[in-house]
Amino acid sequence: QVHLVESGVGLVQAGGSLRLSCTVSGGLLSSYAMGWFRQAPGKEREFVTAISWGGSSTNYADSVKGRFTVSRDIAKNTVFLQMNSLKSEDTAVYYCAAAGRNSYSTLPKSTAVVVSWGQGTQVTVSS
Repeated sequence: QVHLVESGVGLVQAGGSLRLSCTVSGGLLSSYAMGWFRQAPGKEREFVTAISWGGSSTNYADSVKGRFTVSRDIAKNTVFLQMNSLKSEDTAVYYCAAAGRNSYSTLPKSTAVVVSWGQGTQVTVSS
């Protein structure tokens, strides 16, 4: 079963940048559509971004468009989330997620297609 491990420093000032990593084990990154979600205290988990299994397509929530960038390194079996111009409202626990190859378009709408979740990384943006 595919296993996801996240890493990244979690505390930054507003306007700053942060990069999260998600390394896949037990499977090939190219076999999955990958996504990032986040959950703020008292709120439901929400979609942030997704990248297709081939890496050619990406999708972003309106709230992060233009500030966040998803990318991947096949050789390292790792997906990255580069977060720039961070705001206090970006404070949340961030989760990476793996879904089937054909689930890329579904990820923004439903987490039912997720086959594995990362452990979650706390990101705190201080104002």
